[in-house]
Amino acid sequence: MFSHALVLGKFYPPHAGHHRLIRAAAAAAGRTTVAVLGASVESIPLADRVAWLTEEHAADEGVAIIGDVDDHPIDFHDDAIWDLHVDIVKSVLARRAMRDGDPRRAPVDVVFSSEDYGAELASRLGAKHVSVDPDRTVVAASGTAIRADAPGHWDQLAPATRAGLCARVVVLGAESTGTTTLSRALADHYRAEWVAEEGRRHTEDKFTAATALAGGVPPRLDDLVWTVGDFVDVARRQSQEEDRAARRGGPLLVCDNDAWAATVWCERYLGAAHPDVTSARRPALYLLTDHAGVPFEQDGWRDGEHRREWMTARFEELLAGRGVPWVKVTGDPAARLRQAVSACDDLLARHFRFNDPLTA
Repeated sequence: MFSHALVLGKFYPPHAGHHRLIRAAAAAAGRTTVAVLGASVESIPLADRVAWLTEEHAADEGVAIIGDVDDHPIDFHDDAIWDLHVDIVKSVLARRAMRDGDPRRAPVDVVFSSEDYGAELASRLGAKHVSVDPDRTVVAASGTAIRADAPGHWDQLAPATRAGLCARVVVLGAESTGTTTLSRALADHYRAEWVAEEGRRHTEDKFTAATALAGGVPPRLDDLVWTVGDFVDVARRQSQEEDRAARRGGPLLVCDNDAWAATVWCERYLGAAHPDVTSARRPALYLLTDHAGVPFEQDGWRDGEHRREWMTARFEELLAGRGVPWVKVTGDPAARLRQAVSACDDLLARHFRFNDPLTA
């Protein structure tokens, strides 16, 4: 049994091979420090990689995930460059020791690695080296292969990484403009996870609660009182359901509305936006369903026929400043689906592109 193991890598992105390596170290050592060393040229933020690994290994005893930037060149034949990299590793180890409340615990006694440089790194740290599946025969996963074709290697990604990398597409629009119809059809086309509109469920639950408070007498829909808290709850639950679906789903996630849409619905019902109803989330694509040419269907839960034109215009105005690609879909349901599929195909062609990492 080792005292303190080190696992080092870019984790660009984290995959099944990395997780196996970390768990092998954790099983053999009292403490395991995972040093996530990312370069500035890489297109997956370092903080995201640290967060994904932290979530996946939260139950692995003694494991700490610590990230840092390493922009030094790669040259395994240059002692001076080796020293630069090792200094960063030592800094990460010192941070782990400070987190543990005992700076004297910084040294490691073993390095677990699947890379050729592992033995040399261990030697320079005065530690032993344990090589784990260097030929990738147990877990045939590599960051290079995943960056080249992430959708084709989706099964090698942990739930947190899937949620972070997937292309999220949000369908939104005014009442009775076909957001549910289109989003369901789009999810079916790509065999993707679909996230239902939380606002609809919230309205139904609010109506049920109001009926119970009135002794079983259903109120008129127009008599429901909407508050800021309603829209805060809708935005929160919408984000939670979206994240759950992203963790279990594939490369594309289709959502009927999102947390940001709740800010517009808040404005529609309360007459003004409110700072408590907000979302900094940015999906990969918005699809806005036009109200024009779509008959208003009263299903018992709608009261906004006269506001549809305003809402469509308001969505367009706010989407223009949102900083996210968006497409307005028009025509009959078949035409809208064709437009949506075309936009999503274009999205998928560019979404999973990664900058090259630093190499030797």
